[in-house]
Amino acid sequence: MEKRELEACINEYGKDIYSFCRHLACDRQEAEDLYQDTFLKAVELEWKIDFQSNPKSWLLSVALRLWKNRKRKYAWRRRIADLCPLMEEKDLESQLSGKEQAASCEEKMLAMEERLAVTSAVARLPERLRTVVLLYYMEELPAKEIARIIGIPPGTVLSRLHKARKILKNELESDFYG
Repeated sequence: MEKRELEACINEYGKDIYSFCRHLACDRQEAEDLYQDTFLKAVELEWKIDFQSNPKSWLLSVALRLWKNRKRKYAWRRRIADLCPLMEEKDLESQLSGKEQAASCEEKMLAMEERLAVTSAVARLPERLRTVVLLYYMEELPAKEIARIIGIPPGTVLSRLHKARKILKNELESDFYG
């Protein structure tokens, strides 16, 4: 991969890849490491990238595989302490600052609470469901593409999405409506 091709990939897909890594890792430092490792692996495997096809999808699959390998490597630590803390409020506020144009402080707080509830509910999903939800809703990939990235049949992607939606609906209904 030439320097200009790498720069083009980073400029065009870097924000999306970083955002995916951030949601996958749930920790800023881990996400930054995963992001860097993803592009390092892309440089290593330059001959596998098809720039005419969908390089973003390929980069997402590299990030996902690196994350799974990292989790496997550090599985024994997970028994002691969870590696995926919930998003901190200051991070949530910084995300909302540019997106939310609420008129009053009350509306801003309600929007922030809703966003925090959804983010924490997604973070509590089992990883196999969380990964599918993040790729589908955050990266807006179709089920066929998700199936190719993860290496499972498209029907399994759809069933995992269905199961994740059901779990999220139950959790969020109980949070908001008691």
